[in-house]
Amino acid sequence: MKSVGIICEYNPFHNGHLYHLQKVKEMFPNMPIVLILSGNFTQRGIPSILDKWDKTEIALHYGVDLVVELPFSFATQSADIFAYGAIRLLTLLQVDYLVFGSEKNDISFFQQLLDVVNTKQYHELVRNYQKQGCNYPTALNHALHELSGLSLSTPNDLLGFSYIKQIHDQHSPIIPVTIQRTNNFHDTALNHHISSATSIRKALENQEDIQDDVPAFCLAYLKKKNYTIQDFFPFLQYKLYSSSQLGTYQTIDEGIENRILKVLPSSHSWQELVTNTKTKRYTYNKINRMFVHILCDFTKEIASSTKDIEYIRILGLNHLGQAYLHQIKKEVTVPIITKYYKDKWVGLTLERKIDLIYCSILGIDIKKDRIRRVPNK
Repeated sequence: MKSVGIICEYNPFHNGHLYHLQKVKEMFPNMPIVLILSGNFTQRGIPSILDKWDKTEIALHYGVDLVVELPFSFATQSADIFAYGAIRLLTLLQVDYLVFGSEKNDISFFQQLLDVVNTKQYHELVRNYQKQGCNYPTALNHALHELSGLSLSTPNDLLGFSYIKQIHDQHSPIIPVTIQRTNNFHDTALNHHISSATSIRKALENQEDIQDDVPAFCLAYLKKKNYTIQDFFPFLQYKLYSSSQLGTYQTIDEGIENRILKVLPSSHSWQELVTNTKTKRYTYNKINRMFVHILCDFTKEIASSTKDIEYIRILGLNHLGQAYLHQIKKEVTVPIITKYYKDKWVGLTLERKIDLIYCSILGIDIKKDRIRRVPNK
């Protein structure tokens, strides 16, 4: 039984995600769809607007067959690390195809880029641009353009290229396939059909109507309660004021901690703190990731102990997903788990702590943490 993979955060699930799933089903009929899903915190360094258990139920409702958690140590880091964890999981699960959204929508374009980034000259140029004060994505794009005349600046293409690079670097047999991106990732205004997740989150904060922008089943969850980054700000403030060595946390570069502490007293919201901390060298997403790592006590020491996939954690599945797991489980080289095991793996212990932090701040019952199953129809 062949399978197809997707990698998503569903923050929140919207009409664009539904379109993506429908296209995957058209392209690969009757194949089980394996979703690698970010948990309660995301790659942009913000908390998920719905918890991972709600997101799993929504994914299963709309046709995903097997939902697998991308561990926090990959889900909240740069595109390269995020992609490493996601592709490693899909490879371990013997997934045959990966389908992702792309502005360029051209696999041959990504292959051309791969030839460039595998050169010594490229890496030297990236370092030089960073020394000049460019953040990493900008340095990457400048180096690519200087060497090839090609440009890589749109968010889905950047992430998609990271997937293709990891498929190459991991010698994975996964075949990448693109779907044309139908909206702008950075749009902040709703278009009342396929809107960006950013615009939907902003609309929810402003109490705007989003019923035309998300499917009905997801809308019901969002009407109950959705979470914003500001819910976490008082706890981040406490952590920043009480931590004596901010440099021990993952992604905190030398010197930035002094700037954070300098602007903290005059910052009255999470977003204001990010804006006040921002410099040319750091993207907004990188600063957000720094703050999430401080909030969640994710240190460089823990990060160095969780550089690879120790286990595969199933969040939910239906009968087709269960049949696929049964087919491959004897050949999977890491444990497949459906619940928490105390002190068994560093990464899982970290995941439990992250879930407890997220749930305690938002008043969620941690007992929700159980595998989701869709009964046979």
